[in-house]
Amino acid sequence: MGSDTTMNAAVLHGPNDLRFEVVERPIPKEDEALVAIAVNGICGSDIHFFKEGRLGPFVVDRPYIPGHEAAGRVDRVGASAAGIREGDRVAIEPGIPCRRCRHCKTGRYNLCRNVRFLSAPPENGTFAEYAAVPADFLHRIPDTMSDEEAAFAEPLSVAIQACNRAALKPATSFVVLGAGPIGLITYLTAVAYGAGPGIIVDLNANRLEFARSLSGVQTLNPVVDDVVRSVVDATDGGAGTVFDCTGSSKAAALAPELAAAGGVVVLVGWPEVANPEFPLETILEKEIDVRGVNRYCNTFPAAIMLLSERRVDLRPLISHRFAFSSVVDAFSFAAGSPSETIKVMVGATGA
Repeated sequence: MGSDTTMNAAVLHGPNDLRFEVVERPIPKEDEALVAIAVNGICGSDIHFFKEGRLGPFVVDRPYIPGHEAAGRVDRVGASAAGIREGDRVAIEPGIPCRRCRHCKTGRYNLCRNVRFLSAPPENGTFAEYAAVPADFLHRIPDTMSDEEAAFAEPLSVAIQACNRAALKPATSFVVLGAGPIGLITYLTAVAYGAGPGIIVDLNANRLEFARSLSGVQTLNPVVDDVVRSVVDATDGGAGTVFDCTGSSKAAALAPELAAAGGVVVLVGWPEVANPEFPLETILEKEIDVRGVNRYCNTFPAAIMLLSERRVDLRPLISHRFAFSSVVDAFSFAAGSPSETIKVMVGATGA
């Protein structure tokens, strides 16, 4: 633990150069609260920054603190911060918009061109003992919810946004491409919406096995399965909705082939290339709606409700836990063992 003016933090200096350091503790502005961080989940984007030093347009060109799946307790409140008190347990919504542009004013603040997203370089994130966050982007959690569950509010928000963008209805057949954390959470969220039957597709046999143990879902592996034929047969002509949670250009190109005529393709994963090949003829012929997901907006209250009522139970996704003092080891393990990990949690205590 640092002094009253300093704190311990995980600082990323460049690819594969994460250091546990003492840094200056942030001072909350008048509309902010200082949150003592209890736990962080390691996101796939954190691993991209750790391994490659970049993700899409964001580049690690100076030392910064990663992390954005976090929960904690309010330590201090700014003079004009409203709705939050010292001692409140909170989940942190990490995308801070300008609140002035037309997107913010119409409620789609995730499209704000001036959004500050904690952990998107150069914005510091939450792998630290403290973070200063605007009070209206802190969401109180019930006493019955653990800090780890609260940290899941952020990735669950991505899944809720994806289902909302799909306008997902009960009994809609769906396919999820990708059995990583976001894919699994999207599947479980779609089930909570009443959709089904659902199918998960992935190349990783270990993750598919985990998916089956989690929910008994039908799974397909392109290495051994004819994915298009299997989906068409299982859904009577194609899935009503296809979620691509991989960011793979090949998966994005496959998604319209799996969708029913008049179906919806939702692109959730950030693309690995700027202009992936897309089967435009299939999209036109089948009148498929292709919809993008840019993080989330207005989803945290629903995420906290789903978690607190265990309508979406994400606790089984936690595959490994590390103490905060071992955060460098946690990143190295998560980056080096993708087949063995689902969600790695880093907190005040750990295995």
